[in-house]
Amino acid sequence: MPIWNLGSINIDHVYRLDRLPEPGATQAARSYSTGLGGKGANQTVAAARAGARTRHLGAMGQGDDWVIERIRATGACPAGIQRLPDEATGHAIILLDRAGENAIVIHPGANRAIDRDALRRALSEIGPDDTLLLQNETSCQLEAARQARQAGARVIYSAAPFDIDAVRQVLPHVSILAMNAGEAQQLFAALPGDLPVRGLLITRGADGAEYRDLRTGQTYRQAAFRVTAVDTTGAGDTFAGYFAAALDRGDAIPAALRLAAAASALQVTRPGAGDAIPDRDEVLDFIRRNPA
Repeated sequence: MPIWNLGSINIDHVYRLDRLPEPGATQAARSYSTGLGGKGANQTVAAARAGARTRHLGAMGQGDDWVIERIRATGACPAGIQRLPDEATGHAIILLDRAGENAIVIHPGANRAIDRDALRRALSEIGPDDTLLLQNETSCQLEAARQARQAGARVIYSAAPFDIDAVRQVLPHVSILAMNAGEAQQLFAALPGDLPVRGLLITRGADGAEYRDLRTGQTYRQAAFRVTAVDTTGAGDTFAGYFAAALDRGDAIPAALRLAAAASALQVTRPGAGDAIPDRDEVLDFIRRNPA
């Protein structure tokens, strides 16, 4: 039961600062590094390191081969990544302060130039026991979601960065809608009333997470593990990827929430985004050492 992920691929350029700059200010960084990022790549890495058979679908430029190798090294299959000669690989400028808070500027590049026909062919083997992950950082979300649902697959859509028009388009084909608390507020304000999805996954940072089963009306809550954050970039993606992998494995919702919460807690104690995501053995050990 593979997890298919139509996901953005970004190269992260990380600048560490004492504090985030005010408008109009010029500030020297304490350090600079590069790494693998993008909500899609992060979720692929998380799902693969959680033990799920994972296939990444997306696009990047013709250079940056180390990105492909980094994805393959996690155990994920990068065969569905299109290489586009006239597009730059997506990249992000990440400003990170001493408290672990961030400000991010993204250039989508190839992520917004995905070839529809090539994507349709790549998704042709998706089946009713599979899962499709989506985020709002690529083109062709609607086409992929529609094809996956027609095949009977579960579709988990991370509505980030939040764009209500994009959400409206994809929502009829979504099984589980994943958001942080701020995105959920925007969604409920824009779309009052019942939503045409099975469940809502809402992450709340230090306040934990919840899953609302809209079929039964039951809400499951998971407290956050208490850790000292070094870098919060990619925490929500880690949660979503681990949660999807747990459901794919057949875990019940409470167990999936706990595993995902532990994975994201570990991830924020390390610098980086995709490169900081722990594997499942590390997460299970962390849960054993933090049973409360």
